[in-house]
Amino acid sequence: MKKVLTALLLTSAASALPMGVSMAQDAAQLAPIANYVKSDIQPWLNDPAIIDALKAQDAANANLSAGDIDALDKKWRAEVDGSDHSMINGVLGNALSKFLEEKKTASGGKITEIFVMDAKGLNVGQSDVTSDYWQGDEAKFQKSFGAGKDAIFVDEIEKDESTQTLQSQASVTISDDKGTPIGAITVGVNVDAL
Repeated sequence: MKKVLTALLLTSAASALPMGVSMAQDAAQLAPIANYVKSDIQPWLNDPAIIDALKAQDAANANLSAGDIDALDKKWRAEVDGSDHSMINGVLGNALSKFLEEKKTASGGKITEIFVMDAKGLNVGQSDVTSDYWQGDEAKFQKSFGAGKDAIFVDEIEKDESTQTLQSQASVTISDDKGTPIGAITVGVNVDAL
């Protein structure tokens, strides 16, 4: 009976993993990333630069409709490929983005990118330009902010073709001083540098 139960638990857990990834391989590869997030990222997630920016944007965006969010995302995507970068420059030039850029630089190559999302999944600040403005429809937001307080989601490791390094994105729910989730952060981690 014990062997059957163990096999069922392993089968259930394995079905939650990406196709082609074994549980042992997945856990062995993702554990150092989760440990890095806990030891080096989480300690600064309650910094006023992050909390104040999230609270301000959550208040400003509280009444946005799905159509409003879609329009903002389309504008951002057009700016990524176009010559007008006013929306992108506004985000990249804010105090939170400068804070995140400093954290990326201080990581000594362990961090490849950082971006913070509000309660709707919209970018608040970022170290580098993202391809889209709304992350709310992606696992990085849904499995961090969507999972509630203290959630950490480490995505599978992929090879970055431009840098030829192994990278993963780790996402963490950010909560206020009362423990209420107010946003999330995604950190690109250079696995080769850990």
